[in-house]
Amino acid sequence: GRAARPARREELSGRIREEEAERSRLQGRIWALTERLARTSESLARHLAARGELDRTIAETEAAYGKILESSQTLLDVLKGEIGNAGKASEPQSTSKEKEKQARGQKHS
Repeated sequence: GRAARPARREELSGRIREEEAERSRLQGRIWALTERLARTSESLARHLAARGELDRTIAETEAAYGKILESSQTLLDVLKGEIGNAGKASEPQSTSKEKEKQARGQKHS
């Protein structure tokens, strides 16, 4: 029994060294993965912020385009109305003037 104790102790010491080495490797991997996770999280945060800014810019651009389109349509409608009114206003005037000319022409002949 007494002779087996040093052998058993040596066996346990060997297992302890193996497990300490494994623990050290695992801690190294955990540290590396923690660093990688931190870098990835920072990169993700930057990309999310950039996408959010881009989404805001796109929304503002689309809103401005919509306003321009609406203003252009309003202007076009106003111009069509003005052209229509100008045409209607000039027809009776020219007709009246033509009638006056005709009336004068008939008086002189």
